[in-house]
Amino acid sequence: MTKARRGAGTFITFEGIDGSGKSTQLKHLAAHLRACGHDVVETREPGGSPGAEEIRALVLQGEPDRWSAETELLLFTAARRDHLERLIEPALRAGKIVLCDRFADSTRMYQGLSRGDLRGKVDKLHALMIGREPDLTLLIDMDPATGLARALSRRTADERFEAFGEDLQVAMRAGFLDLAREFPKRFRVIDGARAVDVVAAEIAQLVDAELA
Repeated sequence: MTKARRGAGTFITFEGIDGSGKSTQLKHLAAHLRACGHDVVETREPGGSPGAEEIRALVLQGEPDRWSAETELLLFTAARRDHLERLIEPALRAGKIVLCDRFADSTRMYQGLSRGDLRGKVDKLHALMIGREPDLTLLIDMDPATGLARALSRRTADERFEAFGEDLQVAMRAGFLDLAREFPKRFRVIDGARAVDVVAAEIAQLVDAELA
């Protein structure tokens, strides 16, 4: 695993379709790493900083067609920039392990692929305003129908993208697996269909080996 270009910490992201278990597995990994003596920061996107959380409410709530894909791209990038400046970069400079639920790969999927052919714009804007990739990305792979059912069962306010339906989830899953093939050095694909503790154990073992 290649260390982050700036700072001594390690930046690990969790990706996958809605309902794949990313948030649950992030918490399990955080607990494991803390038990091993690591200083861990848990965060999420969109969000993670006060300003980014305000933007989160704008982009994840409301009608499915509330924003165009282009507008979403700008909003997500603004949120990510604030998150990077105020939380991620300071934590990495302090030598901490940052675990983030979603990052730029989700934007590459939602706005860059599944809602239009904007991947080139996503990558250009990312290079211009963000300029950082994770050191390690854990892709929790899940059947789209199962993931959507899980996501909708949560019944939270942040359900705008789930409202696009199963077709989007199918496209997202295929897109994430394509990203894993595009960036094999940092991606690890995890079968999320198994029991939570089995998945958590595999992730813990994998991350321990990478950190070593």
